[in-house]
Amino acid sequence: MGMFARRLGHALFGATIAVAASVAVAGAQTWPTRSITAIIPFAPGNANDITARIVLEQLGKQLGQTFVIENRGGAGGTIGVGQAARAAPDGYTILFHSASFAAAYVTHKTLPYDTLNDFTAVSAVGISPSVLVAAPSKGYKTAADLIAAAKAKPGALNYASAGIGAASHLAAEKFRIAAGITAQHIPFKGPVEALTEVIAGRIDYYFLPIAPALAQIRDGKVAALAVSSEKRVPSLPEVPTVVEIGLPAAVYSFWNGVFVPAKTPRPIVDRLHQEAQKAIADAGVKERLAKMGIETLVMSQPEFERYFKADVLDTERLAKAAGIEKQ
Repeated sequence: MGMFARRLGHALFGATIAVAASVAVAGAQTWPTRSITAIIPFAPGNANDITARIVLEQLGKQLGQTFVIENRGGAGGTIGVGQAARAAPDGYTILFHSASFAAAYVTHKTLPYDTLNDFTAVSAVGISPSVLVAAPSKGYKTAADLIAAAKAKPGALNYASAGIGAASHLAAEKFRIAAGITAQHIPFKGPVEALTEVIAGRIDYYFLPIAPALAQIRDGKVAALAVSSEKRVPSLPEVPTVVEIGLPAAVYSFWNGVFVPAKTPRPIVDRLHQEAQKAIADAGVKERLAKMGIETLVMSQPEFERYFKADVLDTERLAKAAGIEKQ
């Protein structure tokens, strides 16, 4: 091949790349032109699901498009995440996930996706502590009462979770380690089943995100003993924090955020980030989330990416300390 032919080939190749890039940018600038699928990797009624619906309603108004919500529960959320990982990276499929994303990474031997490389963390949404609850019939007036009972009979008490590695499991393990107690872990298929058993008195205590617990607390079906945060939450102002009861190492927060497949064009990622942050800044959205004990998280896209990856590593350390093995 002559010099001229090689230069022509290089020029044509460069032109092709430039055209492809310009087409991608043009497509991103007009995005979205149709409805967007939002995969929530849990069943309806989960704390992540409730939060997603509030935020996506406002986000849809801003973008002028409908979000078609698909609840793809099962296997600790990994089925839905796997589906999102296989979706076309065109901005028309998003994943609304949570702290359970990091938990799955440390509790599953194999996953149908690469946690750290198959997604772009687009926007943080909110963060919420968990609340420690027990049935009134148990007689625990404070968290100190529960801890005393556990120490009086090591291993006799049990606690619920929505599954091995779920946020409810990790929050309970942080509490157990910080309090220096032993208790039997009883995992359930989901939060509804776990809470039902707690209300019935067959389970001694349960840590769960505040949102799905509020109605049961206000109806007196369960007693709230502590929240796993550094400061009290507006939705449960009378409930002390784990810091106040002398267990700062038990602080644990449940976060939510928006993700897209890793190769989604940068202009779409940037637009989605800006609109998501705008949505959570909406006064009505903030009020609805606050009533559920959720504080909105204002972060840049790179900050959320770093936050997510750091949480994966922190969760991995907690799993090792708690002796949680991959299944």
